[in-house]
Amino acid sequence: MTAPIRQPFSDLPPPQQAGILCNDPRFQKFAATRCGMNGQQFGQSAAAQYLHDACNIDSRRELTNSPKAAETFQRLRTEFDACRGKIPTPR
Repeated sequence: MTAPIRQPFSDLPPPQQAGILCNDPRFQKFAATRCGMNGQQFGQSAAAQYLHDACNIDSRRELTNSPKAAETFQRLRTEFDACRGKIPTPR
């Protein structure tokens, strides 16, 4: 039996990326900090609510159908990546 081939995160559809992020403890901490709760960490559902509020969506599916929500999500991912030190801080 062979292991399934994993796709790079950036190749996944935005709704799937959002689901993965909301389960990531680093994103949960990022979301809590963005909500003024420094030193705290959200759970999965609070991180999902933060993402919904930040992108002004009711469902992650909207990240596929709404260009504005997709752009906001991409900006949020960039800010998260910069916060983690994965990329330089955006200007």
